[in-house]
Amino acid sequence: MAGNIQPIYSRIGDIQWSTSAVLTSNATTDLTSGTTYLVFTADSTNGGYVQKIRFRPLGTNVATVARVWINNGSTTGTAANNIQWDDITLAATTANVAASLATSELALNFALPPGYTIYVTLGTTVAAGYAVTVIGGKY
Repeated sequence: MAGNIQPIYSRIGDIQWSTSAVLTSNATTDLTSGTTYLVFTADSTNGGYVQKIRFRPLGTNVATVARVWINNGSTTGTAANNIQWDDITLAATTANVAASLATSELALNFALPPGYTIYVTLGTTVAAGYAVTVIGGKY
């Protein structure tokens, strides 16, 4: 018999973001070292839902790739605690007072267990960096 046959909805919205500009590269393939940016932590009791992650350039940047990682809430220093979920190419941007800079979004649309986290890394160091925001909900 199924554990839950009823739809589950978020109790309240949950919007989280990087506390600093995401701009330094990380060449590791398992998140165990280098510069990492924590962008979302699921509720420690009931978990959470993540709808999307948004990358907004803060000025002039070279092209790079953003990698999105799921961590089980334990240390990122142990490779078995981390999995790369997806990545997205971020186009080069040039600061301009007369036009907006292109924002990139990556759909997530999944539930996270209690205490799980989402980290972001970049493939290439950029000059101005990115503001990274996750839109989700708490159960």
